[in-house]
Amino acid sequence: MLEIEQKYTGADFALLERRLTEWGAVVGEAHEEADHYFNAPDRDFARTDEAFRLRRVGSANYLTYKGPKQRADVKVRTELEIALLPGDDAAADMTRLLTHLGYRFVAVVKKRRRTASLERDGFPFTVCLDEVDGLGRFAEVEVLASEDRRVDAEQALARLAKELGLSEVERRSYLGMVLSAQTPGAKS
Repeated sequence: MLEIEQKYTGADFALLERRLTEWGAVVGEAHEEADHYFNAPDRDFARTDEAFRLRRVGSANYLTYKGPKQRADVKVRTELEIALLPGDDAAADMTRLLTHLGYRFVAVVKKRRRTASLERDGFPFTVCLDEVDGLGRFAEVEVLASEDRRVDAEQALARLAKELGLSEVERRSYLGMVLSAQTPGAKS
C-alpha cells in the first residue's frame, strides 16, 4: 500500500473538528505518541529518504518503515507498519535488538494527536490534528491506496484539504523539523 499524505500549518483545530463532525467523521480522543527514529547500519536514511521508527502510543508499540518519497505534488511513499507486543519492556527489548543489529538512534518526535476518520470520493481518509513538542500545530490529511488508485487518491486528498480550508503546505517531516531545530542552519 502507498501512504499518500500532506501536512499543513496554520490549522484551526476547532474549525476543522466542527467541519469534520458535520461531515459525519468519527473523531477520536486525543492521545500521546512518541516516535523513536533509527538510522540503518548499511545506509543513511536521510540520504535515501527513508524512515524507520518505533512508535509508542500509550502501551502499544509499532515498528514502521517508510520508503523513499515518490515524485508527486503530495507525499507518496510505501509504508509498512507492524504491531509489536505492548508495554515498556517490549519497547525496550526492541530498542536493544535494533541497537545490537547496528541501528543508531536519531531522535524522538513527541506529539499529542487527535484523529478523524471519514470516507470521501470512495477513499478512507484520516485527518490528524497534531500538537508536536517544540514545533507547534499541524493538520495532516492521509489516505492509503494501491498503486493503481494513486492518482485518484492524490486528487481526492487535494479536494478534501481544500474543502477543509487547508492551504499552508509543510513539506518537511516532523523528524526533519525536529533535527533542524536541534541544529540551527541544518538542512531538512
